[in-house]
Amino acid sequence: MSSTNGKTDSGLGELGTRFLEYLDAEKDYSPATLRSYGTDLTQFEEFLSGRKATLERPEKVGKDHVRGFLAELHRRGVGKATVARKLSSLRAFYRFLARKRICGSDPTAGVRNPKQEKTHPRALNVDQALGMMEASVTPDPEGLRDMALAELLYGSGLRVSEAMGLDVFDVDAGVVRVMGKGRKERMVPLTGKAEERIRRWLEQRHAFEPQSGERALFLGKRGKRLDRREANRILTRLAAAAGIPRDVHPHMLRHSFATHMLEAGADLRSVQELLGHSRLSTTQRYTHLDLQQLMQVYDKAHPRSKKKKD
Repeated sequence: MSSTNGKTDSGLGELGTRFLEYLDAEKDYSPATLRSYGTDLTQFEEFLSGRKATLERPEKVGKDHVRGFLAELHRRGVGKATVARKLSSLRAFYRFLARKRICGSDPTAGVRNPKQEKTHPRALNVDQALGMMEASVTPDPEGLRDMALAELLYGSGLRVSEAMGLDVFDVDAGVVRVMGKGRKERMVPLTGKAEERIRRWLEQRHAFEPQSGERALFLGKRGKRLDRREANRILTRLAAAAGIPRDVHPHMLRHSFATHMLEAGADLRSVQELLGHSRLSTTQRYTHLDLQQLMQVYDKAHPRSKKKKD
């Protein structure tokens, strides 16, 4: 992976390359995650080069370099969540160096993440979600594919990358086998409507003339696996057909799935399993019930509620 000058094509040197190889081989991170780490380290290396420092001499990189990098990102208008992710990438890199006994100092220690604004994932309301699922589309192969995809994203709460990665044989007997982040496999139930629409789509899948050996559940142009950009366009069309006056992206259907499940009384741990979250705190972002709903739940459930009869 290294070139003759010791740098990879991405601008990283030997240590950065070894770190990415470690994440790939030992952590089994997805290609998209590896690209994110590589981008973050490359940007930091570019920042250091203007200050006569380099990740190839990690012991020479100090807290002032890290703080300066974060300040530069802020000046460029980079969002707080992205800045926090880049800092996390640097922390992971130095943990790797410590584990391999390459460098004992950690310039990220004590550097705080930027304070995050408390925002909740955007979700459709129930009427909007059901309107999209019942949007008027032509019953041709393309329309059947589009509705099957929408039902799967909303009915099972998949990430768009998970849906795009599905093969035909991953769907069986009312469940779908999903390969999530970190290559963790999970089984997710299908709604009856999703199962029906996937079946109808599979009956017409041949109309897309799949390339030889193509196993993808959802096909796009020229019989190849559907990509994220096409999936976004599909949902935009369905939202417009349902009269939803805003952009709807695939992840919004996942947010809607989680929100509607919790509002209907599903327990947090079950939703965590369905979404494939490794940490419960990630799922807790969806528990933004309004005050009136919370009061109703409290009055109904708590034994000391004022509205409970003695």
